[in-house]
Amino acid sequence: MRLAKPSIDIGLSTNALAPMLAFWQRDIGLPFDHLLKIRAGIDQHRHGLMGSVLKINHVAAPLPDTPPTGYRELIIARDGLNLAERSADPDGNLVRLVPPGEDGVSQIGVRLVVRDLAAHRAFYRQALGLEEIMWPAGAAFRAGESLLLVEESPEATADAPFQGRGWRYLTFQVFEVDAEHAHILGRGGREAMPPTTLGTTARISMVKDPDGNWIEISQRASLTGPLP
Repeated sequence: MRLAKPSIDIGLSTNALAPMLAFWQRDIGLPFDHLLKIRAGIDQHRHGLMGSVLKINHVAAPLPDTPPTGYRELIIARDGLNLAERSADPDGNLVRLVPPGEDGVSQIGVRLVVRDLAAHRAFYRQALGLEEIMWPAGAAFRAGESLLLVEESPEATADAPFQGRGWRYLTFQVFEVDAEHAHILGRGGREAMPPTTLGTTARISMVKDPDGNWIEISQRASLTGPLP
């Protein structure tokens, strides 16, 4: 995968906008960047995350009680820390601030629990083309400065729907979304949404890993130039 930005973004969905913004801005210290209107009833509050983006998607309609995805924890490297600090936002999403270098994280990491580690190692190496690095608890994959930490767990779920509270998807920014989308499908990925152009902002698609975790592939005009 040819990344247009050397980091991954992460998105969550919530009905509780005010307490979520207070937690992420005040308690974790993330700067608000801008508001993106996704569609009627869904607003995306984008926050800077050391080159990555935290996407807090506020959904006006009540979100259904659905199983969690495999994305279970956001890890943020923070200068000046000697020990990790664990917390959870008002919706229960786990976040861990760590000294730079803990678990190999120098920017951000995302901990992903899966049912079959071998199947996901093959997917992230072959379909997404990520570099695998050593991680004693499972397998780690580098996407620019970001890390995806994958561990096998009996608590892992399969085919969690996109709609629901909590961590829902990762975003990889690429130069050519159509080519990357076809490459992923040709190497075992499942299509969740074909490439779609969103005005002049981005062309995006959605794919799924072997457990059905949602992955957005995005060609953003601000990074790559005018869309095809």
